[in-house]
Amino acid sequence: MQTTALLARVPAFGALAPAELERVAEVTVPRVFDARQVVFREGDDSDTCYVVRAGHARATREHADGRQITLAQFGPGDIFGELAMFDDERRSATIEAVDRLETVAILGSDMRGLMRRHPDIAVKLVIALGRRLREANERLARQSFQTVQSRVAGVLAQLVEQAREEGKPDSQGVTVVATQAELAQLAGSSRESASRFLAVLERAGIITQGRGKLVVHDAPALQRYVF
Repeated sequence: MQTTALLARVPAFGALAPAELERVAEVTVPRVFDARQVVFREGDDSDTCYVVRAGHARATREHADGRQITLAQFGPGDIFGELAMFDDERRSATIEAVDRLETVAILGSDMRGLMRRHPDIAVKLVIALGRRLREANERLARQSFQTVQSRVAGVLAQLVEQAREEGKPDSQGVTVVATQAELAQLAGSSRESASRFLAVLERAGIITQGRGKLVVHDAPALQRYVF
């Protein structure tokens, strides 16, 4: 996939014109990470953002008592560490490769230089990131009023959509690679509550659970639990 075409899939760059995308592509460099390799850690200096070309990554945070939670998962076309384009504050989360992870990296200083030379790019990026922030706030607001079942079903639906975009569905359904604990963390629930609901979905024939993954056989049925 050409870098300009990859960047065009990224919501943060969605408002950029083809010529502007080409300028951004010119300051990118390819970077590859092995499975389980840490891209950067919480507290590290923030100097680079990454767009996923292939593979998957997860964002985690660690509590002072050692507990770790999963905040988000990323697949092809997703961006992480994007605030590095604007400042060099410390990283707020740890990013780890789930499997072999191919990315295009954009050094923050290069991107800021590009925005100084082309102010229109800076304006469009700020608008796009502001839109993403509003969407994130709306999602958090919705989740605060949702039941555990609704949140877990919503997370599963999002992961199914991501797998479909990657062309992974087969005749048996859509495979989602995630543990019960990770699904619970993404949904903001306890593992026990998420496990009970997943058992309900399995008895209904909507999913089949496996070790570290599950297969969704009836994705539309998930929407019955989302409100």
